[in-house]
Amino acid sequence: MTESTAARKPRRSAGSKATGTTGTKTGTTAAKTAARTAAKPGATGARTAAKPGATGARTAAKSGSTGAKRTTRTTAAGKGSETELVQLLTPEGERVGTAKNSAYAEYAEYVADITPDELRGLYRDMVLTRRFDAEATALQRQGELGLWASLLGQEAAQIGSGRATREDDYVFPTYREHGVAWCRGVDPTNLLGMFRGVNNGGWDPNSNNFHLYTIVIGSQALHATGYAMGVTKDGADSAVIAYFGDGASSQGDVSEAFNFAAVYNAPVVFFCQNNQWAISESNEKQTRVPLYQRAQGFGFPGVRVDGNDALACLAVTRWALERARRGEGPALIEAYTYRMGAHTTSDDPSRYRHDDERAAWEAKDPILRLRRFLESANHADEGFFGELEAESEALGKRVREVVRAMPDPDRFAIFENVYADGHALVDEERAQFAAYQASFAEAEGV
Repeated sequence: MTESTAARKPRRSAGSKATGTTGTKTGTTAAKTAARTAAKPGATGARTAAKPGATGARTAAKSGSTGAKRTTRTTAAGKGSETELVQLLTPEGERVGTAKNSAYAEYAEYVADITPDELRGLYRDMVLTRRFDAEATALQRQGELGLWASLLGQEAAQIGSGRATREDDYVFPTYREHGVAWCRGVDPTNLLGMFRGVNNGGWDPNSNNFHLYTIVIGSQALHATGYAMGVTKDGADSAVIAYFGDGASSQGDVSEAFNFAAVYNAPVVFFCQNNQWAISESNEKQTRVPLYQRAQGFGFPGVRVDGNDALACLAVTRWALERARRGEGPALIEAYTYRMGAHTTSDDPSRYRHDDERAAWEAKDPILRLRRFLESANHADEGFFGELEAESEALGKRVREVVRAMPDPDRFAIFENVYADGHALVDEERAQFAAYQASFAEAEGV
């Protein structure tokens, strides 16, 4: 979607109007029945429009060679509202949105001078991130990791936005931002310690301005907002970006972060990766309006971007970060993408979604899309792709070797640093745990 009406010409959306004459004529049974029926899930309205295959948000993402098209989404009010998706590269690899009179010209400016080398760099980042992710998934299946949250399908959203950040910007991730971590220079093997259970995060957040992974859903949005408020007080011109998913957008922490950021004009960008599923809950069970439109209610701009288009994600995130650095306040980016795999390795998506839905999104694969563009524009040859394949194999091998060589943690470290001066109860629990561990040695005759 393009920038919301809060950032442009003020306009009352259809969803903010009265729900129609049936909502006000409460004097008749027919009117009451109509109003109740319209509100039910599955009735014509916002939820129906959001269903896979229906006209609406998901259909808007299925753009072809002609680029992002304007579609009509039926709102809860029964009215039609224009829906757009910022897209600079179609699934077929065609560059669009570059004309001066294009609806996306203001964003396209931020990648107008991108070089072939930088485009190859985006492609390399996505390929290597996907390979790392695949290795981590395999290692979990082999019992080497306790859990893994795959980013499969979301590489463009993460690499595009990650490469838009400056070194002095600060990033607050969730637990799936492996591609953003890659862009910030975090060794991918350091991400695996927490999932193996040997540490609480294997990197220093201040070394890369990349915070530790946050498991608590949505809380990092508040952390990012508070940090951004501090940036303003320090007089710095850097920006902060917070990542979260469509499921986290339903958390109160995220709404509170929006409000604080707006009131204090904090230099923070909220980057929502809408991968269509909050574990097993689909979008239509979470919201009745596109997520990016929530920004309007808080008084800052919201943009929906094609989350499978690395170029568009790079451009829109650069736009949002630069306006934040200029003191223009927060922005919300909704990267419309798809989680191709399971929520985590403990999840089975076949229980709640259909294969044809996944197949439709496979046709919009972010890596294949950029490769088609590189090949059609003669920006990359077989030599480049061959070298990258070899680099990918080497990365996979290194990940396997490093994970299997990780030392087990000190079993008693959990009792350290609980209290600054120690505590009798902690001492008692430590002694009980020591006796428990000793029982195994006794049973084995050691």
